[in-house]
Order: sequence, then structure tokens, then C-alpha cells
Amino acid sequence: MTVKVDAVAASAIDEALIAALAEAGHGHVGDHVGVYAEAERVVTHVFDCLHPGYLGWHWAVTVSRAPRARTVTVNDVVLLPGEGALLAPRWVPWSERIAPGDVGPGMIMATPPEDPRLVPGYTVGAEPRTPEEAIEIRAVVRELGLGRTRVLSKEGRDEACLRWNKAHGPDAYEARQAPAPCSSCGYFIRLRGELGAAFGACANAYSSADGCLVSIDYGCGAHSDVVEERRGVELPPVLWDDSVDMERDGISLFD
Repeated sequence: MTVKVDAVAASAIDEALIAALAEAGHGHVGDHVGVYAEAERVVTHVFDCLHPGYLGWHWAVTVSRAPRARTVTVNDVVLLPGEGALLAPRWVPWSERIAPGDVGPGMIMATPPEDPRLVPGYTVGAEPRTPEEAIEIRAVVRELGLGRTRVLSKEGRDEACLRWNKAHGPDAYEARQAPAPCSSCGYFIRLRGELGAAFGACANAYSSADGCLVSIDYGCGAHSDVVEERRGVELPPVLWDDSVDMERDGISLFD
């Protein structure tokens, strides 16, 4: 059902403008550009917004009147975006904004609830329902020596492999130029467990990957099997030393 625009409320442009100026301040409210009905005897007046930080926005002032009343009351004054208005980016929760490597010194990052990268490292039934219950379970695990309360899930291992392969995998520029892969390098230290089948750490101080996790198919020019094709030639012993010990023989360059 279409609501008819109330003539009395629609004519109250000056009252609406005064309310908009009181909210926005002088110089930020432009021309009256329209009016539309909200309900019976309730209309909204629209004014251009002149603030340089709100391009495409407009001031909306809603006024109403009582039955048979000849004066209006201002109900609300708001700044609203129009089509093509300059808007702030969509808000993204912190838990979705955090990226690998964002946690720096002194920062604490709590483990997300029901993190798919982790699974219980023991078998005690269901997951803890409260923080207090989780503390009690961890205390029992430490007391009995059952190991870690959480370990990597398959999803967690797969995500780690993708990250490590991207940085130091077979498709890296250094690997394509390398004389041999890390799997045959003496500086390569394999990981233990399931991930050791594909990854290890580089222990070559001269490699750009020193101290990093690398794929067995990664490689660099500092492979341990790289040797000099021609080493330096040892010089023969001196047969005759024609050098002069000037200080011993009392010879001075300044004489």
C-alpha cells in the first residue's frame, strides 16, 4: 500500500533544514533535493551533504505531525549514503584479518575455538566445554605424561606443507637453478614424523634458506656435493731467496 505524502509535513522544509544544520554545522548542508513518505503524517526531507569526506551522502531529516496539528516535530536527523557514495571498507573481524607472520615479539594470540588445524593429542572423550575443564584436562595430561594436549590435524599439516612449498619448494627460483636437491645435501636435517618424508631444515650458513624449513626437492647453489673442479696449485719450495733483510744488514732507504 502506497502511503500518501503529508502536505503539512512536506512543506516543513525550513524546520528540517534548521535541524540538519544543528547536527552538521553550517557549510555542510546543501540544497533540498527531495521528500518521501515514511508513514501516515511522517515524511523524510533529503538535503545534499557538502562535507568533502562524505561524497555521495545526504542528510535525511524525518519529521511528523499529530492528527489535525499544523506544526511538525523533528524525529531524527541522520547522514545516509546514496548510490556511488564513498563508503568505508567492509569490516572484517580480527580473527579473519590475521595473516601468517603477523604475531610479533610480545604479542599473544589465542588458539581459535575449534581450530580445524588441531586435534586432541590424547583420548579422553569429548573436547572440554569450559576453560576450567580445559585447565583440568591439561593438568591430568601433564601428570600422567600423555604428551601434548593438542597436535596438528591433517588439515593443519596440509596447510603447513602448502606454505613451506611456496617459500622453499621445487618451484622456487633457487631450486630450478640448483645442481642437486636438498634430499642429497649434507646440510639437510630431516624432520621427524610424517612431515619428515617431505621436509627438513637447512643447516648451511651460506645458504639463503639457512634455518628454514625446506622441501626435499628444494635446492640451492650451496649444495654439499658442489666442489671446485680445479683447486689451487701448490707452489714449489724456494730455491734461492734473493730478498734482503735491510734492518739486519744495516741498510737504510734514507741514506
